Amino acid sequence: MTQHQGSSRTPDAGQPSRRIFLRGTVAGIAATAGLAATGAVVSPAAAAPGGFPDYKHLRPLLTPSQLKYNPTGEIIFPCIRGVYDRLANPLGRYYLYYAPHDAPGGICLAYGNSLEGPFTEYPANPIVSNNWQPHYKVSHVSSPHVLWNEDVKELWLYFHGENHTTRLARSRDGITFTYDKTVLTKDMLPAGTSETSYARVFRHNLPARDARYVMLFMVNNHSNHRDVGWGWSKDGRNWTFAQQPLIRHSDVGANNISGAHLLTRDNSTYVVYHTGKDTGGNMLITEVGNDFSRRNHLGLFYESSDAAPENGRAAAPSFGTDRGVPYMVYEAGERLKGSICVARG
Repeated sequence: MTQHQGSSRTPDAGQPSRRIFLRGTVAGIAATAGLAATGAVVSPAAAAPGGFPDYKHLRPLLTPSQLKYNPTGEIIFPCIRGVYDRLANPLGRYYLYYAPHDAPGGICLAYGNSLEGPFTEYPANPIVSNNWQPHYKVSHVSSPHVLWNEDVKELWLYFHGENHTTRLARSRDGITFTYDKTVLTKDMLPAGTSETSYARVFRHNLPARDARYVMLFMVNNHSNHRDVGWGWSKDGRNWTFAQQPLIRHSDVGANNISGAHLLTRDNSTYVVYHTGKDTGGNMLITEVGNDFSRRNHLGLFYESSDAAPENGRAAAPSFGTDRGVPYMVYEAGERLKGSICVARG
């Protein structure tokens, strides 16, 4: 199941005001790494400069006020996965994982038959709570990222709780999970690290490191400026972490960067991530190369609109292809005040 990704300059059909944060060009992007998709390979009808699919905002998919499980009035960090050809009798073609962030959080599920929606809230949310005895009891759990692990034919859920700890749980149906282990804590990084969260894991070969999986995550320290960290693993369970950020906020003129996602295109590898609203509220892209040795900061990937529902912030993208059409599912709106939306390429 292959996905095609890209970039966008404006999400709306109208002419919202623009904040040109960074600009750059690169060959068009397509994602692989086991994401939600149909397997069709097509070229986008329109392309942004550099050949990226030109994602346009379509609509909200999930709004907190319309959800039965809504403990804090906010949701974040969508992860979309195609399950129609992986699971027996799934609730829908696509599973959309998300969570509130503030306590108590809770990993949640919605399902649907099209990436354009509608999505139906799973009635027994949360599927993972902040109290999972005997494994942990924390203030909150959040930021679900689900990887299809082809080696064992399971859905692997990476999530954080607290902000300095990333955990792994495993499932054969995408609903009922078995706890596995802690995979990342702040103590695995240099002294002074305070946060290691918002992890996404991708199938990506790094032969020189004897690794088959890559993790991207947000790292924070006493400077209180968030960067993109990374690690690598042979099995997705036991990890080695770079002791310096993969991408620093200062590299791209931002105060904070987060929500990183791995993309591949034309025999190279890229990372897309978002900035804080104070420095544009947009998504940027950096080419890191297949071996992660490059730092080619290419600029704007998706520019947020001033209009609702984005209100100057687009963040935490997840990508999928539905019947040959590329989509991006993402946070729209001010942090902890927004919705989960979809854009079409």
